[in-house]
Amino acid sequence: MPKFSANLGFLWPDRPLLDRIDAAAAAGFRAIELHWPYATPADAVRQRCAAHGIVLLGINTPVGNAEKGDFGLGAQAGREAEFSDGFRQSSYYARAAGASSVHVMAGLVAPEHKARAKEVLIENLSFAAKAAPDLTLLLEPINQRDKPGYFYSTLSKAADIIGEVGAPNLKIMFDVYHVGVSEGDVLTRLERHLPQIGHVQIAAVPSRTEPDEGEIAYGAVFAALDRFGYAGWTGCEYKPRAGTDEGLAWVKALGVSL
Repeated sequence: MPKFSANLGFLWPDRPLLDRIDAAAAAGFRAIELHWPYATPADAVRQRCAAHGIVLLGINTPVGNAEKGDFGLGAQAGREAEFSDGFRQSSYYARAAGASSVHVMAGLVAPEHKARAKEVLIENLSFAAKAAPDLTLLLEPINQRDKPGYFYSTLSKAADIIGEVGAPNLKIMFDVYHVGVSEGDVLTRLERHLPQIGHVQIAAVPSRTEPDEGEIAYGAVFAALDRFGYAGWTGCEYKPRAGTDEGLAWVKALGVSL
């Protein structure tokens, strides 16, 4: 049976981060994952997790200048120094807070710039993998409906980048929601890419709400994770339809436990 983590970027969004950790523990989660926690001191996050016996899995690298439309810097030519500074911030925060992984965000790239962007991303990831060999670095294909222009939206492109970098601590973030929207055939792709998967996330397709509705039969996904021998955490990165606690009824409905 999968073991679930609470993605506090989306769950209990009406509360400060430390209160969200409390809420996750009260709901029964044994692990959490974060988006951009940098406004909260890392030692405070570590202490709150320790108080509840909760594992902190990972965080995201900074997006850059969100007001100007940035959504990651990994594949941004001419901004390598910004990327390295942001990655150092992420790796320092992750270690201080007790996290074991960092999602390295590639960013938005125009089609005519993709060839150069790939070179930049490979260079940046090579630097990051060497700079933080103790951390798992995750690459997440993000669907083009939600984030038009994101550098990659397919698993094969992320796998290709990982192969070219050749670092053992570089893995795929297999978000079933993004895979379902971008490519479909989720179970086949899950089995194919399993050796490169460092983390799994879930949400309903197409609504991105609790995983008890829509096109993906999550009972089959959970059974496949067990059958394929996936031993990692499964992140609940969905946007609750209403209250987060009320929405957790999906757990019982799908016959699993937190």
